[in-house]
Amino acid sequence: MSPLIRGLTIALLLLPIVLLGVAFVLQNVSLAGIAVLLALLYAGVWLGCRPVYFRVTDRHLVIVFPVWRRVIPLATITQTQLLNLDQFQQRCGHLALRIGVAGLWGGFGWLWTNKAGWLEFYVSRADQMVLVERSVHLPLLITPQSPDYFIDVLGARRDQGG
Repeated sequence: MSPLIRGLTIALLLLPIVLLGVAFVLQNVSLAGIAVLLALLYAGVWLGCRPVYFRVTDRHLVIVFPVWRRVIPLATITQTQLLNLDQFQQRCGHLALRIGVAGLWGGFGWLWTNKAGWLEFYVSRADQMVLVERSVHLPLLITPQSPDYFIDVLGARRDQGG
């Protein structure tokens, strides 16, 4: 996780706590309700939107979330590319609009860029991003812990006929 995302995550996690404190002092039930709702939304993001890790098996790229898994057949992956922020902007453009979550543990969802169109993304930093091109569905932008190793393993498994 990048320092910016880490700082934003900490600030956002403190928000419901601060709201609860203010609600207690002001004895404001509505404000307390908002704090609880935020905490529930954060739990939903933690459990359902934030990948824990990316795993490559003999036949699949698996995106592992705390309460579910997303399986992508290796046969549908046509290319992978390691991108830093400048390379991403050259390829996809400087304008990006997000639909999904951003700020808590990273950014997750769909991203529209002015050059590349729509992407799916699960990122926790703006460097060492891996763009996974697919023959079906949208390209996937992810930030595995060890991007070079991830690309090597993914390429090797695809070459083996995954």
